[in-house]
Amino acid sequence: MRTRPLKVALLGCGVVGSEVARIMTTDAADLAARIGAPVELVGIAVRRVGRERPGVPAHLVTTDAEALVTREDVDVVIEVVGGIEPSKHLILSAFRHGASVVSANKALLAQDGAELHAAAAAAGVDLYYEAAVAGAIPLIRPLRESLAGDKVNRVLGIVNGTTNFILDKMDSTGAGYSEALEEATALGYAEADPTADVEGFDAAAKAAILAGIAFHTKVTAADVYREGLTEVTAADIASAKAMGCVVKLLAICERSADGASVTARVHPAMIPLSHPLASVREAYNAVFVEAEAAGRLMFYGPGAGGAPTASAVLGDLVAVCRNKLNGATGPGDSVYAQLPAKAMDDVVTRYHVSLDVDDRAGVLAQVASTFAEHGVSIDTVRQQGRDGDASLVVVTHRATDAALSATVDKLRALDSVREVASIMRVEGE
Repeated sequence: MRTRPLKVALLGCGVVGSEVARIMTTDAADLAARIGAPVELVGIAVRRVGRERPGVPAHLVTTDAEALVTREDVDVVIEVVGGIEPSKHLILSAFRHGASVVSANKALLAQDGAELHAAAAAAGVDLYYEAAVAGAIPLIRPLRESLAGDKVNRVLGIVNGTTNFILDKMDSTGAGYSEALEEATALGYAEADPTADVEGFDAAAKAAILAGIAFHTKVTAADVYREGLTEVTAADIASAKAMGCVVKLLAICERSADGASVTARVHPAMIPLSHPLASVREAYNAVFVEAEAAGRLMFYGPGAGGAPTASAVLGDLVAVCRNKLNGATGPGDSVYAQLPAKAMDDVVTRYHVSLDVDDRAGVLAQVASTFAEHGVSIDTVRQQGRDGDASLVVVTHRATDAALSATVDKLRALDSVREVASIMRVEGE
């Protein structure tokens, strides 16, 4: 074993960073045996020095992140700060000074991944980011390496634990969205400001990363269609149950049938109870990958938290350090396909449409005619009358999003339709 240690700088010492520092200290001998050389944590950059950080060596803590990443003796920089800046600047500085980078920064990778990969390649160093998607679940490396000889056509999954917890509680207890979010916050699953989770921004960033790797093409967060779950109601959950379904916030990345384009989208959807994703409970994540030769693969596990995310970070650290010892680099950005990102209007799926209508003769025929007018075929209809109005639930066959949107616009203009109460896609069949 080489005796000179590989030196590591850590940016960020929150829930994940402190766990990374702890494991690097307590498991130093095991890490050295796996890598083939000792690894030494030489500095931890934080915003404020004065905070209590149990188990973190105080003499390593600094507020000068720039000085840390530009040290000539640093071999690897671990970035778990998050956000776009100063993380991007610090990572690029690390590359210029010859350090490889391990990151958990999904937002930055989804926005500027191509630039970061190009900078790493120019510097002859690694950029690894297993922890950026689905916490401890090995997903990036299987897509990037294990399936490198296969053709991935679809990635479908639950990639945000907070939203899965909320929807699971709404389904299992009958709670409304606000009550379920309150419980998620009390248990620490939701941030004080849950916007990134509940509005789908977190899942959209992850979908962009997954689509880019799976389809060998540049996909950014701006290419991902996004809907959050704040409009999901207890009535939607009950309607899903009546159909033998459950509601999940899904990230869906697909290659078109002709192979000429891709789509990436995040939105609530009903999936049948027979689908394996329907049984994913609490704050767990699960992702299906559908490839031509390998078939359907499922990856399941904890998608967030200090220890699970640190596990993914340290797995990347071992890989990057091994590369350093061998004078090599791992797989870089693979965007040879350069497939365009298709608009949401062209996506084809099924829909669940809930309407409040007048309870009188001819209304159902008028609604059915509107669907037919826009080429949207109806699969099933459920109607329940109450005091002069009625609830009408229409489940369609597969149609384009554009056709469904045109149908809904026309329905809203009908005198007999009091409200289009909800629209939800039906997936996983």
